[in-house]
Amino acid sequence: MQNHPVIVQKYGGACLETPEKIRAVAGSLADLHGRGHRVVAIVSAMGKTTDELVSMAYRVSQHPNRRELDMLLTTGERISMALMSMALADLGVPAISFTGSQAGVMTDESHSSARIVEVRPIRVREELERGRIVVLAGFQGVNPRTREITTLGRGGSDTTAVAMAAALKADRCEIIKEVDGVCSADPRIVANAKPLRRLDFASLSEMCFWGARVLHFRSVELAQSQNVPLVLKQWGGAATSTQVMKEVEGMESGKVLAVNSMARIEHVEIDSADLNQGFAKFAQHLQQHGLAWPQLLASAFSAGKTRIMMTSDPESLDTLLRTLERAGDLRKQRETLSSVSLTCFGGVASDLPFKAVQILQQHGIVADKYLLSPHSVNLFVAVESREAAVRALHALI
Repeated sequence: MQNHPVIVQKYGGACLETPEKIRAVAGSLADLHGRGHRVVAIVSAMGKTTDELVSMAYRVSQHPNRRELDMLLTTGERISMALMSMALADLGVPAISFTGSQAGVMTDESHSSARIVEVRPIRVREELERGRIVVLAGFQGVNPRTREITTLGRGGSDTTAVAMAAALKADRCEIIKEVDGVCSADPRIVANAKPLRRLDFASLSEMCFWGARVLHFRSVELAQSQNVPLVLKQWGGAATSTQVMKEVEGMESGKVLAVNSMARIEHVEIDSADLNQGFAKFAQHLQQHGLAWPQLLASAFSAGKTRIMMTSDPESLDTLLRTLERAGDLRKQRETLSSVSLTCFGGVASDLPFKAVQILQQHGIVADKYLLSPHSVNLFVAVESREAAVRALHALI
């Protein structure tokens, strides 16, 4: 088996939500194996299992201990990996399942939002050489110093797949979901969203950072840095996929590729002498309350106040805001906003920001502010205007 190509496939929770779907995926893996490939399958938790486990934790405790939360959440992927291996065995295909720690996924010490620092896939390689399909639990790893189990945060199974593909020098890493690759907008919001068949890493990373749910932006950055061939495919639709590459030739400057959004953005205000002290107080508050760092979007200092704009999953934001109610120097500032982002080439050096503000105004939507980056124009609107803003700006594509 040594010279046979390695293919890493990651299956999202929607592809695994029932025993019938797990058996169907097992059949697909068996077919790939039968065609001579060495196969590593990264699995997410079944369906909404992770959401249900998080909900259960918060029903038991208002402030779940992050270490114990990791212990709880990693069970979701372990269920999927064991069931998948059973299904493969029934098809007569040799398979073995591993947790993240068994597969050699080494992380830092951060519970709930750990980063992979190294992959040591010793057992994975051994089993591939024996001709087995290796089924790995995504989203999790182990800190080699403390030996504590950690999770990688939402979308962490994508990062597991890319990291393992890089370590194994796989032919490609396929991210398989129930959606048609990457689209120009969320099809649930924009009915005529267009599939994007080729994307460069920088644009996809920007899209995912600003709310596209197809991949976690950290996994895209990892794929780019490690030069991992990345393909996003729709389950059951082999003809439809998105190829991600270093560069896409012939892209027009100023062309809008996609419109994405974040549903919930919060603002924290911190009494401070300067920006540095403000961040130090924020970091100390997170540490004291055992909270993971949110995704920071912007910050500013003015008149003795540091203001931080951020997002995260709803449970983490709710928990953080509850802790602020008892904090003297830190507080929630202003109403919750949503973001709407245009991913584009060269959009900053054009009139695109002005066009976007004008279009929103024509639809009765006033943008609160905007941020620019080399690959995106990001506007902030009232929560109730989010979906209307996405539909309005999709006309620019």
